[in-house]
Amino acid sequence: MTSVNFGYTDLQNLIGRRMPQDEVLEKLQLIGSDTGDTVPGSEDMTVEFFPNRPDMYSVEGIARAMRAFLGIEPGLRTYKVEDSDIKAVVTPEVREIRPYFMCAAVTGVEVDDTFLRSMMEMQEKLHITLGRKRTKLAIGIHDLDKVRSPFTFKAVDPDTFSFVPLTKTERMTMREILTEHEKGRAYAHLMEGMDRFPVIVDADGKVLSFPPIINGALTAVTVSTRNLFVDVTGFDAGAVEECVNIVTTALAERGGTIRRVHMEGAPKESYPNLEPREMTVSLKECGRFVGVDFAPEQAVEALGRMGIGAECEGDRLTAHIPAYRTDFLHDADVYEDVAIGYGFDRYGKGGFEVSQTFGKLLPETAFADKVRDIMVGLGYTELTTLTLSNRRDEFELSGLPEVDSVTVKNPITEDHTCLRSYLMPSLMRILRHNKHHDLPQRIFEVGFVIRDAKSSMHLCALQAASKSSFTEVKSLTESVLREMDVKYTFENCDYGTFVPGRGAFVNVDGERIGVFGEMSPKTITGYEMTHPVTMLEMDLGSITARKSGRLF
Repeated sequence: MTSVNFGYTDLQNLIGRRMPQDEVLEKLQLIGSDTGDTVPGSEDMTVEFFPNRPDMYSVEGIARAMRAFLGIEPGLRTYKVEDSDIKAVVTPEVREIRPYFMCAAVTGVEVDDTFLRSMMEMQEKLHITLGRKRTKLAIGIHDLDKVRSPFTFKAVDPDTFSFVPLTKTERMTMREILTEHEKGRAYAHLMEGMDRFPVIVDADGKVLSFPPIINGALTAVTVSTRNLFVDVTGFDAGAVEECVNIVTTALAERGGTIRRVHMEGAPKESYPNLEPREMTVSLKECGRFVGVDFAPEQAVEALGRMGIGAECEGDRLTAHIPAYRTDFLHDADVYEDVAIGYGFDRYGKGGFEVSQTFGKLLPETAFADKVRDIMVGLGYTELTTLTLSNRRDEFELSGLPEVDSVTVKNPITEDHTCLRSYLMPSLMRILRHNKHHDLPQRIFEVGFVIRDAKSSMHLCALQAASKSSFTEVKSLTESVLREMDVKYTFENCDYGTFVPGRGAFVNVDGERIGVFGEMSPKTITGYEMTHPVTMLEMDLGSITARKSGRLF
């Protein structure tokens, strides 16, 4: 959850109503927040919101939601977007570096210290969440009166292009900013591999921003600022436009007028576009989902309390969703707002039965815990390894048969290119890193493997010792199966994993559910081991299905 900090008095002023603080906290919880670290009676308040509501990452957004919820301004909040002569251009060369640039203006605002703090906090919260720490998008808010339209988003040489960055007084090249400026060092990794850097300049070549790193000092917003220019750049057109809408509407809550910026080289001809979108759902299905048989007027009123315009004809409930609400993707999102707007405090008054229940482990989980107890009792140490592996360890070195594994599309390292199909390779890597420790080493893991896009619980046990024979691992396997109360048979296994004649399959009801044996020298040296190793691996899912009648 994301914490939002603001002043109690400022919130009341934006709501337009004086309210006891405990009532404010109660209503905020009913909207869907957590009161966080707020101390009752304190001027400073902190509330937390889920990531699906970035429109409430500012006191302005919270006040807007409160006015609707309290019935002061229910229904769809509309904003007039006036035209302007402001223009902005996206050059072709910058699209390969940072493809999307969208902007808007908000004029006639009264900036004070409270407004400044709120604006900076909103910007930072959106950077962290919607912007994924600026990797997805970055926001700039500027003093519009310090620069002149048209604005150009272009790519420049970072070693020769210079300007005065925010909080500094001397010009620095863009390359120097990455090494000498505190913000530059923090986000320098976002420029890795780029020969040219993006920059936003005005008609006179003055720098507004070096996105996503730092704004220029020239356009810093102060208490004397009256007109604001908002820019958002990034890699996701939808997210960039949503962010423009969130920021501009929040700034307009302070009394500003939103003005349109005409764009060249952007997906749309101008921004912001604050036209609401519609979603139509079944009223009956909404009632079934929420658990309340809503009358049409109840559902419309509930959505109105959430700042959503609505009308209902028969079973068709149509919601008019404001452009700053980014959380409506499915019918269930409409149902959720109906449920919240109806009031959490109204549920539970219809004579619902209340019964006490007790949680318990699933049969397969309880069985896996018993297997762990068995292995610990046999002198083995439990480990938990990564689910990620690589095809070389899984199939080439192990000698185990290749199966349909799940491949990672963009692996970070060559060691983590797929999901594991066996536990043995992961445990062998543990033994390899600990081969300088005293012998014997006995380790095991009970964990999931993934085959054919399905997960199954396996048990794997390895022993590395100066002398480790087939007889020992056969005795281990029989002990485990006996404790599981499973009837079994063995048959010869010809996998390259084992020394010929010293490997065997475990069969239960005619199905092969595991293998065990003495590893071949080729397998041992492939994993860079220097001592004999024995292994046991079996599919616990097959055993669980037989014992409980449930598939694992």
